[in-house]
Formats: sequence, structure tokens, C-alpha cells
Amino acid sequence: MNLHQLRFLREAVRQNFSLTEAARALHTSQPGVSKAIIELEEELGIEIFIRHGKRIKNLTEPGRAVFKAAERIMQEIENLKRVGQEFATRDSGTLIIAATHTQARYALPPAVAAFKQKYPGVRLSLLQGTPSQIADLVLKDQADIAIATEAIAQYKELVALPCYQWQHVAIVPEGHVLTQKPLTLEALAKYPLITYHSEFAGRSKINQSFEKRGLTPDIVLEAIDADVIKTYVNLGLGVGIIADVAYDAERDRGLTAIPAGDLFGINITKLALKQGAFMRAYAYTFIELFAPMLTKALVDKALAGQPDNYDL
Repeated sequence: MNLHQLRFLREAVRQNFSLTEAARALHTSQPGVSKAIIELEEELGIEIFIRHGKRIKNLTEPGRAVFKAAERIMQEIENLKRVGQEFATRDSGTLIIAATHTQARYALPPAVAAFKQKYPGVRLSLLQGTPSQIADLVLKDQADIAIATEAIAQYKELVALPCYQWQHVAIVPEGHVLTQKPLTLEALAKYPLITYHSEFAGRSKINQSFEKRGLTPDIVLEAIDADVIKTYVNLGLGVGIIADVAYDAERDRGLTAIPAGDLFGINITKLALKQGAFMRAYAYTFIELFAPMLTKALVDKALAGQPDNYDL
């Protein structure tokens, strides 16, 4: 048994059981991946995959146990590499943050600026995507940290820690009739609405609030970018619903924000790390710059399966 076999096994599962895609991801040949997996099965004396002809379809029951063990072994190999990097080059390396657009555009800039000043030798990469995409990046060791409001807490392989609370606001042109009296769901439902795509920024709570009241909102445009929503509100296409962190009265002149937390509830942005991952010292620093309550001691407890409970 060798690490190549375990790496090929893991990648085959990650690539939805396509040996061709696994070979491409690992920069090797498909026959080589297939041979390594067969040799691993022969050595263990079990079939790892369910096959249909020459194609693999899924993991067998013993195959699932082997895969979980392989995942743990490969995680520890990655940790060993990071330990070496930590002690060989303490103030250099790469930190990869995966975040949704709202977090990257509005919440992260102060932390990024402070981090670059403190660690000029560290290359900081910022990847954007949907909550499920950024969770997948961390799970596949293609990012160190994921930051989002939706979905990431649902992955049992990730440790998700709350960072800050926020609420939605309704965005309208200055002088709009909705600014003249308390905002209600019934009033909003009378207008075309422009808001986030279903995977982003608390959209699920918006849907649930209207459904509970028996209302069907007229959502004419969905976007992943609050700036796009504000642009179309300015064009008169409807009323926008965005995260309050995405509105700035000085920057967004001509638009008024109406608090909508009473209608759609409070949202919590979370930061997720892969369970069992070794964290470089500068990663802890970035986390604390973004969410000061997330100290190294608290993060370490969470990664060890002993999360502290605290309220934001």
C-alpha cells in the first residue's frame, strides 16, 4: 500500500467516480489510476467500488470505510506539510480565503488590509463562489477558510464558527412611498422585488417570511451581487432587498435603506475550517482580524471537537 493509491482513491470519489477526471486532476493517466485502485483492492482483499462493466458507480460498504480512512491519512499528510512550512517559513506562504460576493466586497476588506500590513510576505488569495462551492473548496484543500451566511454550517466535515450578525434592508429611491410608514411584508409584496439568488445572503429567510404570511412576492430579478441589485433599483425596476452591510449612505446616494430585520430576522455570517486541518499562525491572525472573538484558543477547541458556545 502506498500514498499514491490512497490519493487516487480519494480523487476518484471527489470526481464523482470518474477515473478520467481523477487522472486529469492529478496530472496522470487514467490507466495508471485504475491499476493503482485495483492493486489496492487486491492487497486489502475487498472490492472498494461498485462496478458496472468497466465503469465504477459508487463505493461498496467496506469501500466507504476504506475511503474514510484514506481521507484521514491524506489529511494528516497535508498537516505534516503545513507543519514543515510553519517552522521553515513563519512569515511567508499562501492563505486562501473562499467567500461569497457579499463577504468579499463588504465584510472582508478591513481584515484583508490589516493582514497584508502585518504579513506582507504572505500571498493572500480570495476566491468567490456560492456557499456550496466555497465549502467544497475547503473540503478539497483548495482553500483554507470559507466565509458565508448560507449552507456552510450544514457540512459535518467543516467546523463552522459564527462571526457577526446582520439583517436585510429594503433599498428604494429617495422619497419612495415605502419610506413614509412602517415597512410590512404586505407593502413589499405590492412591488416588483430585486434580491439575491436563492443560495446567497439569507435569501432562504426572505422566502420563508413571505410564505408564512401567505404572500407570493413578485421577484423580477435575482443577483449574487448587491451592487447589481442597487443598480437596477436606481433604474426603477423594483424594490431591492440586500444585506445591511452592503449599504452605505455616503456611497449609495440617491437610495434609502429601510431596516427589514423585523420582517426577515437576523442572519449570522459564519467562518468554516476543515476538521482536523493544521492552521498556520498567520491563518489564526486573519481569523481574529475578521472576527475578534474568534481567538486562537477558541478556534483550537472547535477544531478539536470542543467548540465553545457564545452569543454574538
